[in-house]
Amino acid sequence: MKYLISGLGNIGAEYELTRHNIGFLVLDQLADKLNAQFSTRRLADKAEARYKGRTLHLIKPSTYMNLSGKAVLYWMNTLKIPKEKLLVVVDDVALPFGSLRMRGKGSTAGHNGLLSIENELGGSDYPRLRFGIGNDFPRGRQVDYVLSRFTPEEFEALPKHIDKAVEMILSFCTQGLDRTMSQFND
Repeated sequence: MKYLISGLGNIGAEYELTRHNIGFLVLDQLADKLNAQFSTRRLADKAEARYKGRTLHLIKPSTYMNLSGKAVLYWMNTLKIPKEKLLVVVDDVALPFGSLRMRGKGSTAGHNGLLSIENELGGSDYPRLRFGIGNDFPRGRQVDYVLSRFTPEEFEALPKHIDKAVEMILSFCTQGLDRTMSQFND
């Protein structure tokens, strides 16, 4: 069984540890856990790992957030992976910091990465893991907030939340969406 796990973020050192790049941070931790190495490939940095008889293809799109769908669609088609075996890891301002929710479908909630994926895939019926980054920003300052770095307190708490996200991804690949949602969703 093959799975495509896409962590959303922006390439470049200036975005490396920002809230918007939580998808990249989660995939980096997953790759470390599975002893996989990312290499630059078409439209994404890509790693491949085996876990309990499954093959996990990890991608971090190099298209920038607003064009994430191009990379996701390309790798789904190249690897012949159906939507139900896709999992998108994404930041979410609607959830408190560190809160994790897996869903089988949903709205973009104004997230440009999800909007790009929805446009490329022709719908919102694909699994996603939403990673809460909080919403402590003044009205009209959301872009600045998501592109800012975590506070020292958040940064200290981040590893345990990222580890839980990795657990949820591995559960999705071995136990399926429904069991993972019922076991892990806050």
